[in-house]
Amino acid sequence: MKSRISAGSSELLNRIKPKSEFGRNILTLMSGATVAQAIPIAISPILTRLYTPEDFGVFALFIALLSVFGSVASGRYEQALLLPKKEEDAINLMALGFIITLLLSTFLLLILLLLHDTIVSLLNNTHIGAWLYFLPLAILFTGLFNVLSYFNNRKKHYADLRNAAIAKSFAGAVVQIAVGWIKSGAAGLIIGQMASLLAANAKLLKNTLADSTFFDRLSRVRIIALAKKYRDFPKFQGPHAILNSFSSQMPIYFFSAFFTSGVVGFFALSIRIVFLPLSIISSSAAKVFNEKAARSLGGQENLHFLTRNVLTSTVKKTLLPFAVIVLFAPDIFAFVFGTPWREAGVYTQILSPWLYMVFVVSMVAYIPNLYNQQKRALKLEIIYTLLRLISLATGIIFHSVYIAIALFSLSGFVMLAYNLGWMLSLTKGEH
Repeated sequence: MKSRISAGSSELLNRIKPKSEFGRNILTLMSGATVAQAIPIAISPILTRLYTPEDFGVFALFIALLSVFGSVASGRYEQALLLPKKEEDAINLMALGFIITLLLSTFLLLILLLLHDTIVSLLNNTHIGAWLYFLPLAILFTGLFNVLSYFNNRKKHYADLRNAAIAKSFAGAVVQIAVGWIKSGAAGLIIGQMASLLAANAKLLKNTLADSTFFDRLSRVRIIALAKKYRDFPKFQGPHAILNSFSSQMPIYFFSAFFTSGVVGFFALSIRIVFLPLSIISSSAAKVFNEKAARSLGGQENLHFLTRNVLTSTVKKTLLPFAVIVLFAPDIFAFVFGTPWREAGVYTQILSPWLYMVFVVSMVAYIPNLYNQQKRALKLEIIYTLLRLISLATGIIFHSVYIAIALFSLSGFVMLAYNLGWMLSLTKGEH
């Protein structure tokens, strides 16, 4: 009897297990991403009782600054790691990313030492002052994480990426709860972010340095040659990434300067709770899609067909659950996080069209790189940033955070929808 049950269970597992390598790789990453993203969501009801909306506002401002500089910490050369055919070139590209990350972090530390008070005044938030000195270190950790993630993605070390994601999330959660329990203010949130990046880098770096020939294959001449060969990444992807990060975080800067830290905290929690579950699928699918798409160029596989299948399948599985959650967002936020956080649920309802479009587009956002369309992508990002700027400025003129958020969401939805259509046209050869 036991053997029959065992055989039946084995047969059932084989049936539900993805048959394609693409599906299995996504499942591997999703298993880690699910755990990693579930942890901050699970502890959020604890954090909202340990920290105030104002604390979350300071933390959100720190993350907003980190996002902008962290997005270009390695000069965007990590984006090119999937392209070289030779492993030696990939290793030297990774070293180039490390060098740029170190230089940028050091430069920003010097800037902070010289202009600290001026920067605090511009941000209109005295509580962020002491934490600005931690920003260069956080940028260093972020740049290293970006490079190591892409290199492990190239090597198809999906299990290591999964484990790193879990370690990153777990370390951050433990520190944020522990510090928040014994100390008031945003300290625990920011220190937890630093701990999470350190834990993830430790996991991925150990795997990378396991190659005993790693340092032997480094070449100063080769690093310089690769820097020139892939110069379009820092030239166009760099400004693009800065604009994208800045425009995404623009509400944090504006709300901090013209409204209150509480408003910033509500906005930040809204993004955190809704976008994290969606990114479980999008980030996992994107990692596998990027590697597979890069290999499909010049091959027999149809990239347009692959892209449409990935998008269609994902939308079918997520659109209805997302819509149900958004409809009841204020009540859900009040019940789970406490009555003071109901306002974050209102923000979620307004932001939902943009949030969902970000989720969809992020899965295939690597496509312009494959077709050397970084220049046009940059132009579109400039337009996107201007639209967001106008949206938020309009809300400030009318002294209404709701108008600002609504216009921000609408402009983002329209612009990302256009970008998605453009990327699909690229895969059909319509340059």
